[in-house]
Amino acid sequence: MRHREARAVTLHDVAREAGVAVSTVSRALSNPGRVSPRTRDRIRAVAQRLDYQPNRIAQALPSGRTQMLALLVPDITNPHHFGLVRGAEAQARAAGYTLVIGDTQESPELESVHAQRLGSVVDGIVLAASRLAEADLHALASRRPVVLFNREVDGFPGVVTDSADGARQIVQHLVALGHRSIAYLAGPPDLWTDGVRWRALSTHAERAGVGIARLGPFSPTVDHGAAAADVGLASGATALVAFNDLLAIGVLRRLERLGIAVPGRVSVVGFDDVFGSDFCHPPLTTVTSPVDQAGRTLIDLLLGARADRQVVLPTPLRVRDSTGPAAPAAATGGSGGPRTPSPRS
Repeated sequence: MRHREARAVTLHDVAREAGVAVSTVSRALSNPGRVSPRTRDRIRAVAQRLDYQPNRIAQALPSGRTQMLALLVPDITNPHHFGLVRGAEAQARAAGYTLVIGDTQESPELESVHAQRLGSVVDGIVLAASRLAEADLHALASRRPVVLFNREVDGFPGVVTDSADGARQIVQHLVALGHRSIAYLAGPPDLWTDGVRWRALSTHAERAGVGIARLGPFSPTVDHGAAAADVGLASGATALVAFNDLLAIGVLRRLERLGIAVPGRVSVVGFDDVFGSDFCHPPLTTVTSPVDQAGRTLIDLLLGARADRQVVLPTPLRVRDSTGPAAPAAATGGSGGPRTPSPRS
């Protein structure tokens, strides 16, 4: 014998049980000030007893608001985004909103699909490390409020972590350790943060009289760290600066398998300070990214709770055991290190 699926309780069910009109139930639950306290309390008691769950989409029809927000991240498995999601969700919940998470899988096409679909449902969208064209961003913002994380576009409020200052700290740290040759293991070229990091690294390296090369690009994952390590070693650099921690951790794994001493023969640095960066071997020197604070601030910007439209968060360098004094050129097998190419615009 087949069982019928339980039917969701409706406003009509609550109204019939409470002995009032459907419109009265609607007012009691959505605008209680327009209903007498006695009637409101009776309706709420009935709704609770029947386990009535309001339909957010239906409620949105008169006002156009669903009390839902969306956060799109390029890789949901990247620990860098854990804190961002946690901070954004906590702030959204405190403001009475539900946060919907979308994974764009490092794909501009999938990001566009998610943004278009969610744009008709949510009250606002946070785009993390967006790769959408500026025209597409403006088209999306014409329908719903949009804020950006780690990308700057004129006219859009957003939050960025200060990668440029993080790069400055990296170069100063390595120079102080005697490094004269650095290789930057680049991330995807369409990422705004990759351009910021490379330009800052190359600028400060040039000022310090240090050779630097941009190698790659590489996918910002642990799995692609092996290829990045091989290319970095071949460059003769005594220090490898990875686009992010996942790539850097993959580099450390490859170097360990090859028997390359870190930091004895080569130093390794990352960006983001993700969960696990202090557990790898050796613990990774990296630029800290305050993503929990970023998530909370992004929601405040989206809901208009802050007067400022552009927020830059500090990124201190966390020195661990993956960096040390530069090895002599003979020990690295290098021949003076990499040269400085023209910065990518």
